[in-house]
Amino acid sequence: MKDFLTYLKETEEVGYISQVINFLIEIEGLPSARLNELVVFETGEIGRITTIAHKSVEVITFSKTSVKVGTRVTRTNEFLMVGVGDGLLGKTVDPLGASLDPQNPIGKLSELRPIDVTPGGIDTRSRITKPLETGATLVDLIIPLGMGQRELVIGDRKTGKTSFLIQAILTQAKRGTICIYAAIGKKTLDIKKIEELFQKSGIAKNTVVVASSSQDPVGVIYLTPYTAMTVAEYFRDSGRDVLVVLDDLSTHAKFYREISLLGRRFPGRNSYPGDIFYTHAKLLERAGNFKTAKGPVSITCLPVTEAVQGDLTGYIQTNLMSMTDGHIYFDNDLFSKGKRPAVNTFLSVTRVGRQTQSILRRDINRELVSFLTLYDKMQRFVHFGAELSETVKQTLATGQKIEMFFKQSSYQTMEPNLQIFLFSLLWIGAWQDKKNDQMLSEMRKIEELYNANEKNRAEVIASLSQAQSFNGYLNVLRKDLSGVLDRMLGRAKTPAPATPAPAPVQQVAQPAAQTTPTNLAQKQ
Repeated sequence: MKDFLTYLKETEEVGYISQVINFLIEIEGLPSARLNELVVFETGEIGRITTIAHKSVEVITFSKTSVKVGTRVTRTNEFLMVGVGDGLLGKTVDPLGASLDPQNPIGKLSELRPIDVTPGGIDTRSRITKPLETGATLVDLIIPLGMGQRELVIGDRKTGKTSFLIQAILTQAKRGTICIYAAIGKKTLDIKKIEELFQKSGIAKNTVVVASSSQDPVGVIYLTPYTAMTVAEYFRDSGRDVLVVLDDLSTHAKFYREISLLGRRFPGRNSYPGDIFYTHAKLLERAGNFKTAKGPVSITCLPVTEAVQGDLTGYIQTNLMSMTDGHIYFDNDLFSKGKRPAVNTFLSVTRVGRQTQSILRRDINRELVSFLTLYDKMQRFVHFGAELSETVKQTLATGQKIEMFFKQSSYQTMEPNLQIFLFSLLWIGAWQDKKNDQMLSEMRKIEELYNANEKNRAEVIASLSQAQSFNGYLNVLRKDLSGVLDRMLGRAKTPAPATPAPAPVQQVAQPAAQTTPTNLAQKQ
């Protein structure tokens, strides 16, 4: 930006600070001031007009240093804009577009864009048709997401929300999706850890971190999600899909409440300003699946909000639920029991994700939801101390194996085809005679060989291509179950055939003697 005297000559308007309330400044003068216009103080600080009164304007400053009453101020006739371009990739920037790492300066930028824009209407959007894999098996199979969806991530503090978001970023960045992580009022150490994780994982070339620390001015923290969305819109317009993580909007709402109360605006519920719903809705409406000259391009948004002691009925929480396409609930009780990710599938919702699924994935989703409901009922039945039948015991054992299968450590991701393959093996009883630890050990070995061996990946993809439904895929695996396990575990002496050979089918024992979870549900 230019200096104070240059803007003063251009606008020929000057004002004087009449009152200072922390980061809010009341200025008398500037008769032609406009809402959201930038102003410059003679001491060099920059501010943004938030309120226009009869004889004065209210300005929020972006500087840590305070200004004094009587200081001169002038208009700029400009609005807040940030630089965008491919030079942001791999960088960590503040909400004003400046690099936070002096040793890693921002590269070449393409243009300047305003951070506050009106979202596109329904005529600019198209139906969500592409799935968004997060790498978290539990979410991908039971609570599927679509590219362009706005899915709220909600839960108590320290329940694994950020770990899940990092999993999603790792998975999507490796697929070429541009991932933008907005850290809103976070600790500087936490921001640095995320930045280093992206570097070590080799995905920095497809990521941008827009960060504000808890020590930054309130005005800067408030701008964080808007800058992240502006950067996302640039990459969308260049024809690239984008994933935006807003971590978190509860903090953003608290800082906006602070701004409003100090500005003497009338407080509403929980002292939040009356326009808090509009503020967040306008922000989240900037995400979606958009029509562009290069075809449909999506901005997927994962906003985060904090629950207090598992309460989902809070003001900000219910506001965000009503303006998103579903929510993933991280349960503190499940987290305490060691479940990772601690997602409560019965209280989580996805409204558009299932329409992006293939027939095979939809069948798996239907079977899983039905079985987990039955499993939950049986677990409650066991608490009464009732005598268990063999059917109930088998169902409980299978449910425990499924829970172990879903368990993933922090930042561990799994490829979608491998998710279906391993779950299908578990479903037909490939490990029903083995302990859970043995099952997990073999699964980890299969995953390791799958990622390292092209032949293993090709066999999984070939078997999936033959199946039109879940039952069809199970039949494909049953025909050569022992051979499939041997090859995927590296025990086979001969390479895997491209298609199941007809000869061995008659020699393998038929699955009629096995008790599958589907049969268990029907018997129950």
